[in-house]
Amino acid sequence: MLHTDPNVANSLGADLRALRKVRGLSLADLAASLGRSVGWLSQVERDLSEPSVADLRKIAGKLDVSLSMLFGQASAPVDEQGFVVRREARRPIGEAGGLVEELLSPDLTDEFEMLHSTFQPGAELTTPTRRPTQEVGYLISGKLDLWIGARAFTIHPGDSFRIRGEPYRWANPYSEPAVAIWVVAPPVY
Repeated sequence: MLHTDPNVANSLGADLRALRKVRGLSLADLAASLGRSVGWLSQVERDLSEPSVADLRKIAGKLDVSLSMLFGQASAPVDEQGFVVRREARRPIGEAGGLVEELLSPDLTDEFEMLHSTFQPGAELTTPTRRPTQEVGYLISGKLDLWIGARAFTIHPGDSFRIRGEPYRWANPYSEPAVAIWVVAPPVY
């Protein structure tokens, strides 16, 4: 997880710190819930200590993210780190129910995150979801049915949409994948 090459940067610690803060947890709160010291967690957040897989599993559970999100730290040359995410270095966030998401943002330290979302044919979020976020999406290809609150929409390539804390759900009943760029503020992954 930690890189020994001085030309390659690591974002695990910064991402953990950002996720912890967005969830309103102090270092002491998270450390106590993990059964670890504040010093240990501080070192992990500063990339001075490498957590074990068991520690990462516990951290993922406490921060409500997938374990793969914490394993998917993309390395980048130092001169690109924080600026450029190469296509082959996108961090997979997860795959569930026919939705495949990758992080386009270099890390989770901004006030927003940008995602590349692919909704496979037949994929559907059946239970409305509500998050304390503002979200904007732009459909690149395919079609996507979207419900925001009580309103229903069919989104086509080139269309964009906004969700501001309302319950929403989506479905791709079409024969082609729907691909969207999704911006979420504050970061939730």
